[in-house]
Amino acid sequence: MSDPEIQAMTALASALQNLEEDAQGRVLRWAAERFGVTLGVRVPKGGISGSHEIVAPLDAVSDEEISAESPKFEHFAELFHAANPKTDVDRALVAGYWFQAVLENPSFQAAQLNQELRHLGHALKNVTDSLDSNQSKKPARVIQLRKSGSARQARKTYKLTHEGLVYVQGMIAS
Repeated sequence: MSDPEIQAMTALASALQNLEEDAQGRVLRWAAERFGVTLGVRVPKGGISGSHEIVAPLDAVSDEEISAESPKFEHFAELFHAANPKTDVDRALVAGYWFQAVLENPSFQAAQLNQELRHLGHALKNVTDSLDSNQSKKPARVIQLRKSGSARQARKTYKLTHEGLVYVQGMIAS
């Protein structure tokens, strides 16, 4: 009888062996986020020539670095096809990623997301509910920055968190 941990490691090694180094990193980061594991990266102590290593938290990777390493998409339809989101919650996240990581906007409004999704025939039933679901995840994948007006239907401005960006990159990688 073989060890299930060894079987998992073997399967992971097989899955990653034909991917480029950047893709391997995205897949591993997605898996860590998906299963709630905190990873670190080994950094030489005292620079590249140092002989001792320290472990830096994965959060040390900035949102800008995540955006820079992501595949480039000319059209939202290309990103949507690559990510292949199955739920409204994930569709909202992918659309937010389009505005924030690809178009490099600092934030986005809920109505913008649904407009892009509508063009592809994937309009959300309730974009606010989908974004609220992403906010309630632990850790949150989206945060609300502001609300204009006092009604429930007031315009809301959002931003993807670091976890949201990593999660969408995992969708693209898989």
